[in-house]
Amino acid sequence: MIPGPATLYPDAVTTTHRSQSGARMSLSQTQPDNSTRASMVLVTGGALWGLYWIPVRFFYDQGLTGPWSGIAMYCAALIALIPFVWSDRRMLARQWRDLMLSGMFTGAAFSLYSISLVYTDVVRSILLFYLTPIWGTILGVVFLKERLSLMRLAGLICGLGGLFVVLGGAGFVPWPQNLGDWLALASGICWALGTLGLYKAGSMTISGQVFAFVTGALLLSLVSLLMLGGQTLPNITGEASICIAGYALLSAFYVLPMIYMTIWPATKLSPAKVGLLLMSEVVVGIASAAALSGEPFGLREFLGATLIVSAAVLEILRK
Repeated sequence: MIPGPATLYPDAVTTTHRSQSGARMSLSQTQPDNSTRASMVLVTGGALWGLYWIPVRFFYDQGLTGPWSGIAMYCAALIALIPFVWSDRRMLARQWRDLMLSGMFTGAAFSLYSISLVYTDVVRSILLFYLTPIWGTILGVVFLKERLSLMRLAGLICGLGGLFVVLGGAGFVPWPQNLGDWLALASGICWALGTLGLYKAGSMTISGQVFAFVTGALLLSLVSLLMLGGQTLPNITGEASICIAGYALLSAFYVLPMIYMTIWPATKLSPAKVGLLLMSEVVVGIASAAALSGEPFGLREFLGATLIVSAAVLEILRK
């Protein structure tokens, strides 16, 4: 067959339609890949969060009680962030209101969670924080008009079932029992609100959002010094202060990658999905606490962790 004029010399309309179709096909092909990549990064970031209690307890043992351990790490992280955010300084000045809003909630979650690790058991702090899938699902349905699919419901049921298996026991009601428990619960609510803001502000640079995240955590920790009784300046010597400052600077190489691996996926995924995938922290946190701090990890904890991992796998497989 001899090609006709329309084939040899396609008109502008035909070319436009073809380019638009190709763009749609390319977009549809890359979106699932980006979502899967963000999910995998978030699961890894959650695992790093599961080990976060170790530097918090380390600084506590060095004499930084209450919010002070977090304050030391936040200051070091902000110093390390300066080269990354300097090039974005004009954007930060233009969008400071949006950054302040998202940083206020995500930073509050970071700060409250860090403080809770000092006032309660690691396992209780982690698991009470992970009531956040409830808040994330509610926010997703109300503000993002998401549909509760069967796969998402199954993942949510597995996650919450795992939490109740781990928290449950003889005569134990899964309810906050002390100040650390309440702070952990409040941090989960703040994180759900913060991830909603991150999801809606995906056009901002990741470095800028991490800067807002750490700044918000530092500010709330400083405020908490006034609200929590007895939080005076740490009683440490000058030589010890130098050592602590060095350890704090080293902690930035752990804290910043962990935050980046949390913030970037949160700009790509919905709040409910973020809350479910971060449950990898529960598994790593419980296992590391049992191995290093002597906290129990028996059959009940194993079954609960298995259910929580199942929730994350179901969410990753959901398209």
